[in-house]
Amino acid sequence: MSFTGAVKSFGDVRAVAGVNLEIARGETVALLGRNGAGKSTTISLLLGLNEPDEGSVALFGGPPETAVRAGKVGAMLQETRPVPRVTVQELISFVAGRYPAPLPVPDALELAGIAELAGRRVDRLSGGQGQRVRFAMALAGNPALIVLDEPTAALDVEARHAFWESMRAYARRGHTVLFSTHYLEEADAHADRIVVIDHGRIVADGTGEQLKRSVGGNLVSFDLAGRGTEGLTLLPGVVSVEVRGDRARLRTDDSDATVIALAEQGAIRGLEVVPASLDEAFMALTSSAPSDVLETV
Repeated sequence: MSFTGAVKSFGDVRAVAGVNLEIARGETVALLGRNGAGKSTTISLLLGLNEPDEGSVALFGGPPETAVRAGKVGAMLQETRPVPRVTVQELISFVAGRYPAPLPVPDALELAGIAELAGRRVDRLSGGQGQRVRFAMALAGNPALIVLDEPTAALDVEARHAFWESMRAYARRGHTVLFSTHYLEEADAHADRIVVIDHGRIVADGTGEQLKRSVGGNLVSFDLAGRGTEGLTLLPGVVSVEVRGDRARLRTDDSDATVIALAEQGAIRGLEVVPASLDEAFMALTSSAPSDVLETV
């Protein structure tokens, strides 16, 4: 799939502002961004629900709507309502029947982890069970690509864990997965690659580790114990310095060199070295002004 200079505006709001993106078959890619960053609009362009004002979007070498009609794409969107008075198996069977080469219904139910719910009414399921039914609906056509828009929103921890087990089983079959999420730990744990979008533009694209390193790979913190902060920014590896009370926090891309240099200056109290989190990387990558697009990694 590919976006080439894709632009989409709604009135005066430019929701997607020149997105260029390539995703290869078999990749699992997370799309991250704050509310209003352009994630959902990007997904709507990919699914052919909207057309770009400028640029182009292609799926499997052609227009998105062609790939969708051919059953190559499955989607699990946020805005759905349960169908009343039908069982899970009836619903998945109906959806599968709309595709040219669907998964066998038992396989779709098993893959989504809801085989035991086959005879239950859809409108009497819990929130987590309902989400897995929607996942089975997305799988029913045996698509090469599945798109998940905030798939675990409002789910409890157990339901989220069960969902990602199902998603990984689908991905292991060699299929492509694109999902958006507000849970950064999910992106770090389950995506081969993370794309960060802000103000309608891609501001970073890489693995979780690459994104963390882009803002300084580790955090070195220690007690100042009355010492000044002069020269801390000049220590090897240091990217930024923050002081909270009597404690200094150094963001560094070479924590070993930073700690050795600190030790050469004298005793260090309360030394702690921890890796940067994806949360911290995300905040740094999305804190710039709209015109200050960061280089992708």
